[in-house]
Amino acid sequence: MQSMQDFSREADLELAIRAIRTAGEAVMRAFRVEQEVTFKSPEQPVTEADLAADRALHRVLLGERPGYGWLSEETADSPERLKRERVWVVDPIDGTNSFVAGRPEFALCVGLAEGDRAVLGVVHNPVTGEVFHAIEGGGAFRDGQPIRVSGRGMAEGPRIVASRWEMKRGEFDAFGDWQVEPLGSTAYKMCRVAEAGAEAFVSRGPKSEWDVCAAVVIVREAGGTVTRIDGQEPRFNQPDPHWKGIAASNGRVHDDLIRIASQPL
Repeated sequence: MQSMQDFSREADLELAIRAIRTAGEAVMRAFRVEQEVTFKSPEQPVTEADLAADRALHRVLLGERPGYGWLSEETADSPERLKRERVWVVDPIDGTNSFVAGRPEFALCVGLAEGDRAVLGVVHNPVTGEVFHAIEGGGAFRDGQPIRVSGRGMAEGPRIVASRWEMKRGEFDAFGDWQVEPLGSTAYKMCRVAEAGAEAFVSRGPKSEWDVCAAVVIVREAGGTVTRIDGQEPRFNQPDPHWKGIAASNGRVHDDLIRIASQPL
């Protein structure tokens, strides 16, 4: 078996893109097709498409990198991953609510953690065909073209992409002068920030490593900032892969974003 040192991040990126496109094809076969929906919790649906995408990603990624660890929303977790230097952190469909509703606002996510750092990310919307990718230190790209966060600040009236669920609950009422746009998928919203389509994204709700690992790299490599809602650095391949809240921005509005989002509802 080859050692992990034998694989460059560029080779891992090529593999991740190939895997995510393969999984995306499986998801598209079920998009806007009637199917059974079950719920892990009231706001967490799961479909056969989620599971099919998970199987496809697992087959390709671990098939060629058997020495890497694995953390996925749709695979039972194992402490074995904590022993691995590199770990695939995967969300087969981020934004399953949008997928079920037939909205083209979901994404497949493949991140790679080395130690506790996210170092590679690929986010794919199979409906639009978009592929966002980044490697730590190498810049961020959409469909092969470089992307960069916007330079817009508070004086220009920042735009923020938001969860429909959280908007309905009044969680964005305090963002009075901000332009709030509903959009599905945590990772897809973060990529919107990375490509200068919005200045910020924030969610106060529970988050897991697989929701954000890939997109963290993309936002940062596009020149933006990502923290947990408490301002702390998100860490990966942790024994408990869950925390509360995430915030992504172009950097210029981040302090204001955290300040407003930290206010009691």
